[in-house]
Amino acid sequence: MIAILINAVIIFLLYFPELSSNIWLNALDQFFIVFFMMEAYVKINLLGKIYFTSNWNRFDFFLVIVSFPSLLMNFIELPDASFVLLLRLFRMIRLARFVTFVPNLTKIIEGLGRALKSSVFVLLALFILNFMLAIFTCHFYGSVCDELFGNPLRSFYSIFQMFTVEGWNEIPAQVAENLEQPALAWLMRFYFGAVVLVGGIFGMSLANAVFVDEMTMDNNAELEDKIDDLKKDIQELKAILMAKVEG
Repeated sequence: MIAILINAVIIFLLYFPELSSNIWLNALDQFFIVFFMMEAYVKINLLGKIYFTSNWNRFDFFLVIVSFPSLLMNFIELPDASFVLLLRLFRMIRLARFVTFVPNLTKIIEGLGRALKSSVFVLLALFILNFMLAIFTCHFYGSVCDELFGNPLRSFYSIFQMFTVEGWNEIPAQVAENLEQPALAWLMRFYFGAVVLVGGIFGMSLANAVFVDEMTMDNNAELEDKIDDLKKDIQELKAILMAKVEG
């Protein structure tokens, strides 16, 4: 894990323009490629076929194979070095191993799966709403503010920004500056206010509420089980007390 972390820091530093050609950093980067290759080689020799039964081991082996062209660059002149350097980024994915240290990871993943399933229809509804509003806004304000609503794709992105309550004030202000009839600015602001209210405040809040509710369902289920056990204990205690009174 320490080697993975150090290698990630080195790759991080190599993307600074002033450090990208640093001899020592590049040498260390190459060293870690050899280190991970040797690690995979030793594990395969020790474990044999069992090595590939682990998902993490298969993941590591794939990254070793992908990293191999970066090592070849020192001995062979490759036609597209930029693509080979791009493969270096795959080693950053090794940092995903650190998620194994997260407590109750299995429950979190299960909760995430439930949340995504429950949220899919809300998100689909938001997508359709975004799509419709993008077309309407492109029709009414495409010629007024081309950089924001000049075509459906630009309009879709701008409406999505407003759904996330980003630029909710700047976008209407920019449209108002380009209006040929300033008297219509109040109507335009009312329209964009409705977009923020329906899509941003109501729609996104609903999606978040559904997502969070499903994510925390495990905690609620555990609490309900404890309450049920407590009820059983109380009923048993009542039965014992009633038996003593009758006796």
